[in-house]
Amino acid sequence: MEGSENMTTTVAFIGSGNIGSTVARLAIEAGHQVVLSNSRGPETLASTAAELGPRASAATSGEAAAAGDIVVVTVPVHAFPNLPAAPLAGKTVIDTCNYGPERDGHILELDSKALTSSELLLRYIPDAMVVKAFNNIFFKHLLSLARPAGAADRSYLPIAGDSAPAKETVAEFIESIGYSVVDAGPLADSWRQATGTPVWGTPYGPFSNEKGQPVGEDAIRAALATATR
Repeated sequence: MEGSENMTTTVAFIGSGNIGSTVARLAIEAGHQVVLSNSRGPETLASTAAELGPRASAATSGEAAAAGDIVVVTVPVHAFPNLPAAPLAGKTVIDTCNYGPERDGHILELDSKALTSSELLLRYIPDAMVVKAFNNIFFKHLLSLARPAGAADRSYLPIAGDSAPAKETVAEFIESIGYSVVDAGPLADSWRQATGTPVWGTPYGPFSNEKGQPVGEDAIRAALATATR
């Protein structure tokens, strides 16, 4: 069997906004296959796929979900009910989503803190293995802070999830695109990396500095630990 560095992963995207497009770009650079989808249809992604090159293609969200070894869900929280649940069954799903009542409308379970947004996502795709990642970093920083393995100034990203195998899969993918990983616990604890928490945005520098600043493991762990709900 070949080493994992030679194995191509197909990473599918449901939603193609700033974070989705950035993760797709990093994935292509790392040698993965990418399948893009959005709510408007594959034809609206033709130019993006062409720009990303021969390892990228566009599809419907259902086709993307079926094709992905890993599926990145990067949509507004209010769009969770529209996700293709059947083809996501058994899949490792990366949830990049952040809840914002001004965009999503008020969602009772989230406002009351009965659920995290990732736990809400799991209600709509109950047979998937959800891992929260990429939701705490500005897309321009995500692009500019990627570093090769072993680099002294490699940055860390928190991930949360309930499935150990899915977390391992996601960690390997994140390692392949230029970051190291801090395990932030189960989905119930993913509020520690939600909008407005200490680990959200701030450690990587202000939005006005597009280059960002590298962040080590200790700083990410400390930021997660100081979050309050």
